[in-house]
Amino acid sequence: MALKSFFRSIRGAFIPPADTTNREAAPAFELTPKHRLAQLVSTSCIAGTFYASAETHFDELLALAAQVDPAFVGKAAVHARARGRMKDAPVALVAWLSKTAPDVFAAVFPRVVDDGRTLRTFVQILRSGRVGRKSLGSRPKRLVEAWFDARTDEQVFRASVGNDPSLADVVKMVHPKPSTPSRSALYAWLLGRPHDAAALPEVVARFEAWKADRTSDVPDVPFPMLTALPLPAAAWATIARRAPWQTLRMNLNTYHRHGAFEADPDLAAHLAARLAARDEVLRSKTYPYQVLAAFKALDANAPAVLSAALQDALEASLENVPTLDGAVRVCVDVSGSMVSPVTGERGAGTTSVTCRDVAALFASAILRKHPTARVLPFHDRVEAVTLNPRDSVATNATRLASLPSGGTDCSAPLALLNAERDRGDLVIYLSDNQSFIDAAGTRGTGTLEQWRAYRVRNPKARLVCVDLQPHGTTQAPEADDVLNVGGFSDAVFDLVGDFARGGLTAEPWVKEIEAIVL
Repeated sequence: MALKSFFRSIRGAFIPPADTTNREAAPAFELTPKHRLAQLVSTSCIAGTFYASAETHFDELLALAAQVDPAFVGKAAVHARARGRMKDAPVALVAWLSKTAPDVFAAVFPRVVDDGRTLRTFVQILRSGRVGRKSLGSRPKRLVEAWFDARTDEQVFRASVGNDPSLADVVKMVHPKPSTPSRSALYAWLLGRPHDAAALPEVVARFEAWKADRTSDVPDVPFPMLTALPLPAAAWATIARRAPWQTLRMNLNTYHRHGAFEADPDLAAHLAARLAARDEVLRSKTYPYQVLAAFKALDANAPAVLSAALQDALEASLENVPTLDGAVRVCVDVSGSMVSPVTGERGAGTTSVTCRDVAALFASAILRKHPTARVLPFHDRVEAVTLNPRDSVATNATRLASLPSGGTDCSAPLALLNAERDRGDLVIYLSDNQSFIDAAGTRGTGTLEQWRAYRVRNPKARLVCVDLQPHGTTQAPEADDVLNVGGFSDAVFDLVGDFARGGLTAEPWVKEIEAIVL
């Protein structure tokens, strides 16, 4: 016995000690500044989460930007916008660069501020004073003017949706010089000033003519421009048929509420066909969780064909889930902190989809592609659950998300696998990594201790820790056999697949960002 105790203590000594604490004040490992910045900008919408306020996330983002070189900050912003399709966080970094590294700022501005929404966010952040300036300044002003110059009249018109600031406010600030009579009339129209109606761009003229005479066909204009106007059910049916895929997904209940399906008996089948069309789903670049949100939010009285179509769309949105070889174990965190909205608290814009929903969705997608995978939901213990790989992703995700909740013990699934003397090749965690139940009695963290024990029995096994919300710490530090990645985009699957095949080195996320050419 004494000899066994001796060797057990020696083995434990090789586990590195935890170097920080997490949001629960429990032992954890701190990610490098570059990795933390990459994770934060790629997962944060600068909104409140279970553990931190929007202000805290914003301050952490800028503090991390100051710890790395400006070129990496710019590349991280470009990566988060282009690959992760994030909005607020990459724009915040661009605003910060306008003060700290003007040349990098000029290089990344057009690649990040690429639509009306991000332009308005950029101006809002600058005017707030949070990045060290309260006005645009000469170079930002020139780049905003260039943003207008690079767009057609119709593109500017379609970007004019939104407030605080509105696009008209931005025009007032930078005074872009119109190069054509139509652009001059458009700017005046945006500002509510007298203008030459005959010179208005055709799309604006049609909109103004329709507002004056609602008996004509509904014009093809941005959806929010129509929602505040009293419209007959037939007009709503026309709007629905014309809507882009993302607008369609987001407004099914609106069409239902306004009687569009009664006004057009063929509408439900038409929209269902579009929703389920693989090419449209992929072209829309929608997040899988956004399709799940539409499925969950769909009115129970809406045509049933729409619910089935959204489930088909969800399957299509998860096409790039990799095929994984060997024995796969998926650990799904269903603890109390995972009830936080995955994109944070955003007032009226807060999503109903929680971190738990997304973790369950990812696990169900892996199970669908890899039917022999074992799913282990956990909080302060592992919950027993039996899932049918042939059930739809939505069905299995709903079942996982509805399991009992509790505290967080990230080591629990690995402890169970070790007790069973499990033989596995890949273990995937879907969590916020804020473990605290297992905080006592370990040299590093309970998760790392259990993982090292698992590796003794499975020397080729690999561990992937997917953090669904940014907190800057992990329960298992980066190593040849451990990958830490953050995000709720399906792009995460690419990294998981590459790592499982042995094609990645440490901090692949950081290396992918560093490879971007400015």
